[in-house]
Amino acid sequence: MLFSLVNGATLCGAAALVLLLISTATDYWMQYRYSGNAASQGLWRFCINHKCHAHTLIVAFWDATRAFMLLSVLSAFAGVVLGIVAFNRPRSRQIQTGGIALLLSGFFALLALTIYTGVTVNFFGKRYIDWRFSWSYILGWIGIILALGAGALQLCAYRRNIAEPAPASVSDS
Repeated sequence: MLFSLVNGATLCGAAALVLLLISTATDYWMQYRYSGNAASQGLWRFCINHKCHAHTLIVAFWDATRAFMLLSVLSAFAGVVLGIVAFNRPRSRQIQTGGIALLLSGFFALLALTIYTGVTVNFFGKRYIDWRFSWSYILGWIGIILALGAGALQLCAYRRNIAEPAPASVSDS
């Protein structure tokens, strides 16, 4: 049972890692109309009629969102690696550390998306009439749920593991 819990948590963490990575790297956090043209923006660039340009404004909310998303991806990566390393060692503290890393990943991504949501609704929402959050943004929220779930599962697996007695070896009988 323990191995399946750790494996499930690691698999969930890997899915969170992939979604957070895709969310961070893609240009579809928000879609809107700009001078009658379809436009989208991500954390790194904006696109108008499929021609993309780097963000030229240095705005604190983009920097904060980028930083927290990068920290989230790095934490998720650490959590997944620790889960894989601890696969054959169920009594390892690496399970606990991996769970904490995945919880941190979810927390960092939650901070990033909360900042982005607040600024988008209060600033961009007033500038552009026809706008909406898009799929990169939505993948970020799904990644948060998976990262927090994976972290909680790994911590449960660790707690359950230390509560169970160690299996007796063959030579003890």
